Amino acid sequence: MTISASTPTIRIGSRKSQLALIQTYWVQEKLEKNFPNITFEVHKMSTQGDKILDVALAKIGDKGLFTKELELGMLQNETDLAVHSLKDLPTNLPEGLILGCVTERENPADALVLHEKLKDKQLETLPEGAVIGTSSLRRLAQLRYHFPHLEFKDVRGNLNTRLAKLDAGEYDALILAFAGLHRLGMSDRIHQIIPPEISLHAVGQGALGIECRAGDNNILNLLKSLEHTATAQRCYAERAFLRELEGGCQVPIGVNTQIEGEQLTLTGLVASLDGKKLVKDIVTGATADAEQIGIELAQKLRKQGAQEILDQILAEINRS
Repeated sequence: MTISASTPTIRIGSRKSQLALIQTYWVQEKLEKNFPNITFEVHKMSTQGDKILDVALAKIGDKGLFTKELELGMLQNETDLAVHSLKDLPTNLPEGLILGCVTERENPADALVLHEKLKDKQLETLPEGAVIGTSSLRRLAQLRYHFPHLEFKDVRGNLNTRLAKLDAGEYDALILAFAGLHRLGMSDRIHQIIPPEISLHAVGQGALGIECRAGDNNILNLLKSLEHTATAQRCYAERAFLRELEGGCQVPIGVNTQIEGEQLTLTGLVASLDGKKLVKDIVTGATADAEQIGIELAQKLRKQGAQEILDQILAEINRS
């Protein structure tokens, strides 16, 4: 791997949240280990999504909600790369920036976290009217489809804030990403890992995406040491699926990907907000054709009514 001898200190952009910093420091540590002669500095930034905590995500727009400020930092040469939870990174990046690396994925599943009074329950045994906290329209739509007897309430804030609201009794349960809880050392709070038959996960969930300037070969060469090929193939298929449907992070689109040998299987769905309409299908193909698999699945679902569902959802969000 060729790295210019004149490479200065490398500046890594990160959100200020606890989870974002844990993820960024992990990347910093790996790069320092791989390139001990280079200095890597973390630059902390606040994004729009971090500042607006009293409005549902779907109502404040989702294109770059957690990434725009980090991207400006790179475009203005204040930083050299940025670490994102890949699920937060839009599928269409600003001109001049690229997804330089996808790291090995944690379990991408959603997880159920319960209030102490319901600790012996699982999703299937929660009592009628139990209040479930989630800020994700994807989770909301799928859970309404499977469990119409439960109540759902928006929850914002970082992970510690959400858990405090749960423990205070504002919610009976929360649906959170397994990966975030695990990275924060809170796996003991998980009561159930939700199977994909109930909740397909978000595009890119569980993986880190490292963004950098296009054509910055020094940085791209550094990032090659962190790339995890199988995760990247899975996530490229998922992101192509989302991009083809022109759905943002806050639209009820769920996925699941599996690789066996040289074959990649992508499952995807689009659901209505009330959970009453759901279209779901599967496409399998060669791992080398990951993006084409995503495009093919999107086109398949569109023929089954996915576009009508998405159009209706966007109209509802714009009216609210």
